[in-house]
Amino acid sequence: MREPTRRERQREATYDEIVRASRALLSDGADLSLRGVASRMGMTAPALYRYVASYQELVDLVAFEIDKAATATFAAAADELPEDDLAGRLVVSVTAFRRWALTQPREFGLVFANPVADSSCTRREMLTLSSSGHLFTDQMRALWQQNRHPVPSLEDLPPTVRDAVLDPLIPAEVEGLAPEDRGLLWVYMQGWTRLYGVVALEVFGHLDPRIIASGEMFIDVVRGFAPVIGLQDDVARLEGLIRDRLAG
Repeated sequence: MREPTRRERQREATYDEIVRASRALLSDGADLSLRGVASRMGMTAPALYRYVASYQELVDLVAFEIDKAATATFAAAADELPEDDLAGRLVVSVTAFRRWALTQPREFGLVFANPVADSSCTRREMLTLSSSGHLFTDQMRALWQQNRHPVPSLEDLPPTVRDAVLDPLIPAEVEGLAPEDRGLLWVYMQGWTRLYGVVALEVFGHLDPRIIASGEMFIDVVRGFAPVIGLQDDVARLEGLIRDRLAG
């Protein structure tokens, strides 16, 4: 690969500065806007348009970089456990995801609560490269390869779901995954729905505050999903890992 030119390095540095300014606005409780970012950077809004042409492009850029940075912390949590403890690594990663979401609700909202207009938009293309999505689906695939828990057969899936797992838009590596095993992607989707659902309810305050503070609903969701991915005999240990991290 060739070395980037000076102009390319300067452009990348400006993108980095845009992300830092945007995250600072979110942290300060200010609205994210092209004008606000330009002001924070000490430049004019028209000058900023040379890098991001619209508010949606700004959201795409910042959301992708936030997710990428947050995912590094989820992966670091997994690395606290042995490489062969695939179940434990998945559980502590999603627990780290919850902690990040609760401590950075505006960043969580930007990344995961922004509408995707349609399946062909730039936002969708970036989501299919989503760092956290790839981390979690890679972890689930590794776990399946280890314990070979049952996955739905294509014949048992509704036609629309069958189409979705054969031509997925979700961030998941499917190379080398036989068509008859593509039901695994439906398990990914089910797992994400449960994880995102409970975390979003907690982040946006749509549960009893005492339940949120205790983490009991999150634990219950993990406990309920464990048998789906072949972990019914490991629930007590996994729950202990979660509780240790919630107390930390």
